[in-house]
Amino acid sequence: MPPTLVVIIGLSGLAVGSFLNVAVSRVPAGRSVVRPRSACPQCATPIAARDNVPVVSWLLLGGRCRSCRVPIPVRYPLLEALTAILFVAETLRFGRSAVLPAELVFTAGLLALAACDAEHFLLPRKLIYPTLGLTAACLIGAASATGQWPRLGVTAACGVGAFAVFLVLHQVRPVWLGFGDVRLAGLLGTGLGWLGPAHLVLALLAGSAGGLLVGIALIASGRATRHTRLPFGVFLVTGAIAAILAGAPVVHWYDGLGDPDAVGAPLTVDHRGP
Repeated sequence: MPPTLVVIIGLSGLAVGSFLNVAVSRVPAGRSVVRPRSACPQCATPIAARDNVPVVSWLLLGGRCRSCRVPIPVRYPLLEALTAILFVAETLRFGRSAVLPAELVFTAGLLALAACDAEHFLLPRKLIYPTLGLTAACLIGAASATGQWPRLGVTAACGVGAFAVFLVLHQVRPVWLGFGDVRLAGLLGTGLGWLGPAHLVLALLAGSAGGLLVGIALIASGRATRHTRLPFGVFLVTGAIAAILAGAPVVHWYDGLGDPDAVGAPLTVDHRGP
């Protein structure tokens, strides 16, 4: 992967992260992400172009609005920086693979959903469905480019299967999972299914374990009770991103446990595909 292209994708990640901030701020309130132009929520002063540069503007402004000096949430530069970092990491992970666009779109949508869940305990359909549609379209493009149509079938099965499992859990105990988590599971199955069912299982296990451990820690420290709500979507998203970036060596290691001839075999990376 040429360094220049990696830099371009990283800068694109900053721009995408800036748009995700708009989506996180407006979609839960039912507002358009296109109009009106961005403005300070306190004084309604439109944000000038010089104050809308991802990360840099927030730092130069000291984290405050230029007009009224109200604090700008740290979520803005964090989401922009995190999007750029993950875009670069996934570019290095997949190289010029046909699946890279799908995983970048998938990751961007997941970050917006995690931010919404963390702030509002909400996983909006208006974020889930567009992310699902764009990810699926990119995966169809990847299947067309590589001829891996059976892999696309596995992807669809993972999406439907994850949705069905979480739907059953929701029906059994709605207090455990909201229906937003059910929709998110279908999205996770679609975005991770191309990489293999093991990546989906790994993501769900990692996300569930992370949520459980955080819940136990909060209860033990007296900062929460058994009835305290936690944004489970944040943990599922974290597990999914971890599976994208680190799932391959984990799956390879697990498969090697059942194959004595594979123990100690070197791990190779095929940059032509995931």
